[in-house]
Amino acid sequence: MEIVAVVDGNRELYERITGDGVEVDRIILNRENLGLSASRNRGIKEANGDIIAFFDDDAIADREWVEELVRTYEERGAMAVGGRILPLWVAEKPRFLPEECYWLIGATYRGFPEEMTEVRNTFGSNISFKADVIRELGGFKREMGVRGKYLLQGEETELCERMRARFGCGIIYNPDAVVYHKVFAERLKIGFLLRRSFWQGYSKWMMKKMGYSVKEESGFLRYLLLKSTIEKLKKAKLMELAFIVICTSVVGLGYLSGFFTSNR
Repeated sequence: MEIVAVVDGNRELYERITGDGVEVDRIILNRENLGLSASRNRGIKEANGDIIAFFDDDAIADREWVEELVRTYEERGAMAVGGRILPLWVAEKPRFLPEECYWLIGATYRGFPEEMTEVRNTFGSNISFKADVIRELGGFKREMGVRGKYLLQGEETELCERMRARFGCGIIYNPDAVVYHKVFAERLKIGFLLRRSFWQGYSKWMMKKMGYSVKEESGFLRYLLLKSTIEKLKKAKLMELAFIVICTSVVGLGYLSGFFTSNR
């Protein structure tokens, strides 16, 4: 097993890592900020393993994480495996944030499968591919993914859609392959959450424009409207209900923005 760290254009961070004696096999510094997808692709080129697993700098892996990923490959003959992401609250969890919206903080949300099964994609802090598969697919599209303050999303989704089109299979989700994602105060501010919601909608329009299906999103929207909202009303969780309505509306605005921008 090897660890390859890619630092995206931040020399101060690069020097801090090298100076702290972090146990990393290779540390790569991009000369400038290339974005998440380009950085992951650089890691793919450097990696030597049969399986390439992706991980973010604000996450902590469970001790059994790698073992569970490998077990899933061996037992299911998978081409790609992902796992569950649990929030690690650095700041106090706000009362208005429902589990259905945990995708905003990079965690597995309520409504996602709870058992091992094939899914379209998992999040980038807990996703892995056979090395020959991801290289044959050409890695992540550089125009997708976060870059600086540009919060375009969906790079994992797009890659997994290409994998399904090429090989006829999705990613195997193993909820026992756990990663903990740190949630800081600045990522719980209403402004940040709504901005992320907007870019989520914009990203889904880009996926649609590329010719991919958004039926997964349509199914989740039905889940929110037909199940979650009724449950929130019954349990009088009005703050959570209000946030679901606002967040979903902003996602819709992002989708419409993508539609009108591309037409113009």
